[in-house]
Amino acid sequence: MKNNSIKTVVAIGIGAALFVIIGLFVPITIFTNTTISLQYAVQALFSVLFGPIAGFFIGFVGHMIKDMLAGYGVWWAWVIPSGLVGLGIGLLKNKLSIEKGIFTKSNIVTFNITQIIVNIIAWGVVAPLGDILIYNEPANKVFTQGLFAGIANIVTIGIGGTLLLLVYAKSRTKSGSLSKD
Repeated sequence: MKNNSIKTVVAIGIGAALFVIIGLFVPITIFTNTTISLQYAVQALFSVLFGPIAGFFIGFVGHMIKDMLAGYGVWWAWVIPSGLVGLGIGLLKNKLSIEKGIFTKSNIVTFNITQIIVNIIAWGVVAPLGDILIYNEPANKVFTQGLFAGIANIVTIGIGGTLLLLVYAKSRTKSGSLSKD
């Protein structure tokens, strides 16, 4: 049990650091304050490997620190959804067998349906409502931003996250694949 909590804390630290670095240095701007954010593919990998708690804190802490370093202040209405994306995808940890080297077509479909639902909730509902409630932003603006951010993250995780999980699964030794000569 203690070993798992240490692994989770280390995963959160490394994952949040990667979230910050990728978020600051590799953003692809869609329009003002909305980017294609490649760090979500890495967050998805870590979330599946280390579970919902790690996934949540990687997104939450990583996004918070990224905002602080970017110089425009912490935008809580988007920090929270980043955490929720990791939390939701992390729920797949015990449903997929990535650590055993298994990531089938069925697993890919499950992963992508899950991440699509999670992104729709996070960016289509939570982020815009947070913008309206916390910052008094106009609804049409924030729902449009949320829509574009959600689509960008769905595509990023769908392509990048799936590829990272495929590569990781292939790097693992499948159970029963070793034989004695």
